[in-house]
Formats: sequence, structure tokens, C-alpha cells
Amino acid sequence: MKKHIVISLSIGIGLNLVLAGTTWSEEAKVTYPEGYRDWTHVKSMVIQPGHSLYDSFGGIHHIYVNDKGRNVMIEGGSYPDGAVLIFDLLEAKSENNAIVEGKRKVLGVMEKDSKKYKDTGGWGFEGFKGDTRERVVTDAKSACFSCHEPQKQSDYVFSTYRK
Repeated sequence: MKKHIVISLSIGIGLNLVLAGTTWSEEAKVTYPEGYRDWTHVKSMVIQPGHSLYDSFGGIHHIYVNDKGRNVMIEGGSYPDGAVLIFDLLEAKSENNAIVEGKRKVLGVMEKDSKKYKDTGGWGFEGFKGDTRERVVTDAKSACFSCHEPQKQSDYVFSTYRK
């Protein structure tokens, strides 16, 4: 009888650890930002050939911030948990003597949650490929945070609000 109880408890504890691990990893994922184009538009820019980041980030960039991060984006300071920034990267095409948007290359997301993402300055990072929800960030610490880390004085955010 005691042997069955010990085995049952061991299986139960093991199953709870597995489920807890699965839940944590799912919870740690940055969510796809529904309706972000209705958020505050921070600024736009174009990275052209010859720029040091062109190979990775060449194209038209649109930056958005949700309501929770808007005041900090404008006034400065630390972003509250729940703040989300969007980096919408599109192809830059030359058409009729104008630079126009082409296909989306990636939708980058920074999501602030100081507990969930404590190893990356309180920010979760994700990139969604093109117009899909396919995740492209495999290691947020080395692929994203390593570049954002020098921006600690601005809570790891590169963009500033265009007034």
C-alpha cells in the first residue's frame, strides 16, 4: 500500500512539474499584437543599402506603442508592465520616383513584464514572419536583448517619440 502511494505521489509530482514547465514556457511567449495599427504611431524610418543594419533590417520601419507605454514614450522614464512596442518592418520598394511599402518582412514585438522577462531587462521579445504568426526569435537574450542592452538609460528602447 505504501509503495503505491509513494509511486502515485512521485508520478503526480513529476506530472505537475512537467505541466508547470509547459505552462510557464507558453506564458513566457510574447503574444501577437492584435489591432496594433490603431495604437500611437511613434515614427517611421527607412534603412537603405549602405547602412550597417541593412542586411538584417533594411526596409521601412513603423514604430507603434500601446496606451500603457504611450506617456513614457513621450515623457521618458521606465515603462510599466503591460507596455508593448511594435517594430513593423516592410520591404522598401522604389516606384514612380517614390519609396513605397512592399511586403511585410517581420513584425517585431517588445512586451514589458518585469517578472516574466527578468533576464532581459523586463522585456519579452518576439518577431513574427511576414504576415504570419510564425515565430522567428529562438533566443531573445542573444538575438534581441544583446542589442537593446546598451539602451538601459531609456529602459532598453531605441525609439523616441517624434514630436
